[in-house]
Amino acid sequence: MKPIWIVDDDESIRWVLEKALAREDLATRSFSNARDAIEALQSSVPQVLVSDIRMPGESGLQLLQAVKAKHPGLPVIIITAFSDLDSAVAAFQGGAFEYLAKPFDVDKAVELIRRALEESLREAIVEQSADETPEILGQAPAMQDVFRAIGRLAQSNVTVLITGESGSGKELVARALHKHSPRSSQPFIALNTAAIPKDLLESELFGHERGAFTGAQTTRRGRFEQAENGTLFLDEIGDMPFDLQTRLLRVLSDGHFYRVGGHQPLKANVRVIAATHQNLEQRVRDGLFREDLYHRLNVIRLRLPSLRERREDIPILVRFFLTQSAKQLGVEAKRLSDNAMQFLSSLDLPGNVRQLENLCNWITVMAPGQTVEVKDLPQDLTDGQGYAPVVGSQQPSLAVAAAPQVVLSGAGPMDSGNSSIASLNGVAPGMIDKASWIGLLETEAAQMLAAGRPEVMDALGRLFESTLIKAALKHTHGRKNDAAVRLGIGRNTITRKIHELGIDGAQDD
Repeated sequence: MKPIWIVDDDESIRWVLEKALAREDLATRSFSNARDAIEALQSSVPQVLVSDIRMPGESGLQLLQAVKAKHPGLPVIIITAFSDLDSAVAAFQGGAFEYLAKPFDVDKAVELIRRALEESLREAIVEQSADETPEILGQAPAMQDVFRAIGRLAQSNVTVLITGESGSGKELVARALHKHSPRSSQPFIALNTAAIPKDLLESELFGHERGAFTGAQTTRRGRFEQAENGTLFLDEIGDMPFDLQTRLLRVLSDGHFYRVGGHQPLKANVRVIAATHQNLEQRVRDGLFREDLYHRLNVIRLRLPSLRERREDIPILVRFFLTQSAKQLGVEAKRLSDNAMQFLSSLDLPGNVRQLENLCNWITVMAPGQTVEVKDLPQDLTDGQGYAPVVGSQQPSLAVAAAPQVVLSGAGPMDSGNSSIASLNGVAPGMIDKASWIGLLETEAAQMLAAGRPEVMDALGRLFESTLIKAALKHTHGRKNDAAVRLGIGRNTITRKIHELGIDGAQDD
């Protein structure tokens, strides 16, 4: 790992930071002015740069500008004794990771540098991934199953049916199957059958002869001919008109087709990959999809998991999309705070990866500052998710967002009597003000303290944890590992808590 650079004309500041970082086993390199640091950038690069904003000669903002011009992903922390708004705004507009005013607490400064260090290492991984132009990103077990299936299917010519929700990446899987197949040097042709009007879809697929219909002034090759020797991807196959399904079945059966208005059969040497977000079995039962065509397509079925089933991939995808979006717009890539990332990972995101990518584009354009907090996200995401800032803190509270409703009553001694917390039991979501449960908690604590109840912190803490875990288990239908992800805790932690608190109804995923 590269060293952390400290640039400050105050020798005492440099000395304090050097010693503090040395205790953390972090290497440092110090400079007394910005010019020396700028010259050093010609031959080496730090992992993180910490710089004073006002120094003799070039300022910290000029150093920041020089760094961002050559190394846009390098986190820069600006420190200054002049904690005025103009300096803060200038630092953030210049792409600073964070702004720290003197005098500062050394431990907090080290913690901030560690955060920047983690961000720097993550950015390095994302940049490496971007340089390798990955087809599909994913480390979740469900995605590893998909990758294994792609590896097995790529070398065959068998027809594949890809199922999954809209926006989950079905076309990316189809392209991966083509890229790793013997047909990779030949065309990959994609057609969304739901996006083409019914009257034109037949001509799009099979082409037409000159004069076949009004406006057909020339002969036109269809998608089957365009994909000759390659792969034809038919997206949203479930929306294909019933009469066209018969013609597609003929091609899949004997490999021959006719252009519209044509009389000469054409041979199709094409691998067909189809995809749908619909339940084809139900459409067959409803008489909307031919059963024989369904069986022709469903030779090998590959199900693509929704983003809800691979939440651990959301941080990887977010960092990739933010980097990608920033490069397209020519701006500095923004980053999500830990709370914001945890909040995004808790959302269902019905639009899946496509929705997440669009959200990252919105963040790049609309979110203020380089570090994005929960409050900076689109209001339609934070509204209705139970998000509310903690009273007296600038950090957002995610405890409410993790559960479908706030219920601070649970099994235990606090349920009896006229407990103000117990009175919340059974109250429907939306009937309680978002911050009122904090007031009720304060009231309960005051009553217990006044009554001389022992171990108030332990009793209320156990009740609070028990309620959150029960709510999460209810939300995930008892799936313990999924509940842990929703709450932002580890699997071992939730297992231990369930045992300690005597919670029933949990099951392994």
